[in-house]
This record gives sequence, structure tokens and C-alpha cells, in this order.
Amino acid sequence: MKNKLLYILIPLIFSVCNNSFAQKSKQPNVVIIYCDDVGYGDISCYGAKKIQTPNIDKIAKEGLRFTNAHATSSTCTPSRFGLLTGQYPWRKKGTGIAAGNAGSIIPENQFTIGDLFQKAGYQTAAIGKWHLGLGGADGPDWNGSIRPNPNDLGFNYSFIIPATPDRVPCVYVENDHVVNLDPKDPIEVSYKQPIGTDPIGTEHPELLKMPADKQHSGTIINGVSRIGYMKGGHNAYWQDDIMSDEITNKAIQFINNNQKHPFFLYFAIQDVHVPRVPNERFRGKSGMGARGDALLELDENTGKILHVLDSLGLAKNTLLIFSSDNGPILNDGYADSAEALLHGHKPGGPYRGGKYSKFDAGTRVPTIVRWPGVIKPNTVSNALIGQNDFLASMADLLHEKIPTDAAPDSKDLLNVLLGKSQVGRSSLVEQGMTGLAIIQGNWKYIPPYNWAAIFKEKNMEMANAPYPQLYHISVDQFEKNNLASKYPDKVKALADLLNAIENSNNHN
Repeated sequence: MKNKLLYILIPLIFSVCNNSFAQKSKQPNVVIIYCDDVGYGDISCYGAKKIQTPNIDKIAKEGLRFTNAHATSSTCTPSRFGLLTGQYPWRKKGTGIAAGNAGSIIPENQFTIGDLFQKAGYQTAAIGKWHLGLGGADGPDWNGSIRPNPNDLGFNYSFIIPATPDRVPCVYVENDHVVNLDPKDPIEVSYKQPIGTDPIGTEHPELLKMPADKQHSGTIINGVSRIGYMKGGHNAYWQDDIMSDEITNKAIQFINNNQKHPFFLYFAIQDVHVPRVPNERFRGKSGMGARGDALLELDENTGKILHVLDSLGLAKNTLLIFSSDNGPILNDGYADSAEALLHGHKPGGPYRGGKYSKFDAGTRVPTIVRWPGVIKPNTVSNALIGQNDFLASMADLLHEKIPTDAAPDSKDLLNVLLGKSQVGRSSLVEQGMTGLAIIQGNWKYIPPYNWAAIFKEKNMEMANAPYPQLYHISVDQFEKNNLASKYPDKVKALADLLNAIENSNNHN
């Protein structure tokens, strides 16, 4: 009887052990939800009271919320470059805000986070806002095969907004072709002068859903004037009010299609970038105008990603990161009453500045990480970390080596991302639209930069001044008290450190 029992139990024990081992050794999926122009104070788990974001809050309740995580820049194109390449964008010329017809900013031979995951055998996708250029040096051929594209930069599949929602061409690109393009209505794009016969904002303001400034008064598409001019491609136009839903559905489809294989999803949702045209089911719901309604839209579509991971039983084997490409901006080309309808809401939270700025609200962004069973729920980290560190950290996660000439500014902070350590970076360089700043410990240094102290048109402080600025940011979060004259030795030390990093080929 005992022997019979052993014959039954021994295979059962081996089976349980093997299954347990297989689950633990299975490669985790990785999803990055990368929203747009969302500030530190825009999310309710970061202290927002006027807006509620329960789905994003759910990530924090089930995972780790960072208080000192930064985009590499306070503007979109360079931030995306830094995240995908692990390189400070200011090291490479041409990483400023890209035009809608810009050629690919990332060279095909540059190693990206997509390449890393492909190397490890993952299926990879880039879905949503790209804004890193397409095609060769002369820009993309909108009417043919568009190469290079994200598929040439480490992604098996891509469905992208080529630049930004406020720039032409207002079409989606799937892999290497414009979606729904009619060959009889070819696309032409110009950022120099009007082309075609479609109305433009400066000439036909009566056709606009919302007034726009001169920069945003090019070709009118869906009742919204854009930056730049476009002719043709009418059948391929996106619809602004369903854009967030459409790209979310593409992300869900990718997850469904790859649920049996390890996958990496870079999901760059466009909310809350201008023009803010949220779906009708959100209009008026926030009480804060189109920007507040777009935050609700962002939260709901984030919830859809969480739901599909849960429903497919993938959540426990998925590392999910939620973050933003830069800090908030209210008035950015369109009169949508974003500032007038704040009602006490503080998009930057307790921090000064916002998009374009070297003050902390420009790059300090909401960053939340979830991996059930690995990351302790409802935890907070004050560690200093940059989005450029994601690449090296993922290399550690995957046990993959990064080429020696790649990701020079990416630091392996996997244990920080997983909540196993609070020891983050010793220093981090922040990039504004004009110049750099550096954080080291509790100190922040901004070098002199004598150009337009305030970006008045957008009501945004740029942190530009003809004198050095030094802030003790642990006690002066709003960067009001400039201590440069009081601590000249600290100013010199940080200036020397920033100079050393700028002139180093490999300094993380």
C-alpha cells in the first residue's frame, strides 16, 4: 500500500515542482504606458483632488509609486528618444521637437529598448504617438513604403501617430504604410507654405471648433487647424474624438495576439496632448474643460489595458510601467479654457514649471510600476530615477547584454524599479527646451542662460536667467529660494559635474 502511494505521490510532487519552476522561470511581459503632457499633480494618487483617476490609482495600490522619477527632457521628442535609446537626447543633434515630416531621428544601427526585447525573443510593438521622425534624411514617402519606421528600430509591429495630434499629416501609419490611403488622393506635406485647396485656420477661423494661435493655424482637419500644411489623404484622416480608443484597441489586439508568447508593448497614448478632443462620453464630465475630460479618457483607457491583462491571466507575469513624457502645459496653441477651468487643480503638484521648463515640474512626472507577486503593493519610492534608465534595467531583467557602444546614459536600476532598493541615481541631468540642469541628492543646479526668462505666450516659466540658480529641493520644492550666492562651492561642484557629464562619452 505504501509503495503504491509513493508511486502516486512522487510523480505528483515532480509535476508540482516542475510547474512551479516553469512559472517562475517564464519570461515576464513588459508594458510601458507612456502618456503625454500629464503632470505630477494630474493623477489622484499623486494628490489631485479635483480629478479622480481610479484605474491609474489601481496601479499604485497594486504596485510602487515613485516620487522622484524623471523624463529625460521637458519636451516630447527628446524624452521619447531618451527612453527608447538610453541616451541623453542632448548628446545627439536633431533631437529637438520634430516636425511632422522629419526623417527618422534614431539611426537604424542605434540599439533601442525594442532591440533589447527582440534579442531576448520577445514580440514587440510600438503603438500610439511616435514623434521621432520617419523615413530617410528627406523625410517619409507618405504614398509608398515608409522606411525606416519603428519596425526597423526594434519593433515587430507598429501603429503610430507619426508626430503629434496637432501636426500634419493627420493620418495613422501601420508598419510601413499610411492606413486607408487612397492612391488617387496622394498626400503632400509642407511646413513652409500653404499647399492644396483645403481651408487653413488663418483664412477660415469660422470653420474652427476652437480658436488657435498662429503656429497652429495651418490646414484645418476635422474642424481643428494644425501646425503645417497638408493636401490629399482625405480618406486616411484620423478622427480626433476616437483616437484614444483606436490606439488602445490596437494595443489590446496586440496583447491578445501574443498572450502565449512573451511580449513588450510600448503604448504611447496621446492624451492629454493638444488638440484636446476627448470622446463625447467624457465631455463635460470633469468640470475642468477638455483637458480634464482628456484625463478621464486617459484613465479609462489605462483601465482597459489593465483589464485585458487581468482577464487573460497575464497580470501576474507582466511588469507594467505607467509614466509621462514631460510635465503639464495648459495653453499650448488652442483656446480650450484649460487654465480658466482649473478650479484649484495644480497639474504640476507642488513643483514649479511644466512642459518646456528646467524647473522640476518639467521632467518630474508620475511614474508607477506594477508586477503582482514581485513588487509589494501600495509602496512608495523616493529614489532618483530617469526614464533613460529603463533600458539598462530591462537588460538586467532579461539577463541580456547591451552592446558596448549603446545606452551610454542608462543605469541599471532594476532593484529600484522592483522596490527592492531605495538607492537610485546619484545625479540626473534634466533638459529643458533651452539648456540643461542637474540634480544631485537634495540639490538642483541650473546654469545661467540669458534667453527669455518666461515663455510668456504659454504662461510657462522656462527657468532661464543670466545668473546661476541653486535650490535645496528637498525643502524648497517650488524652487523659490535661490541659494547660489550663499553656497558658491556647491554651485562650482555641480557646474563641474554637469560639465563632466556633458563631455563624457559614457557617464550614467
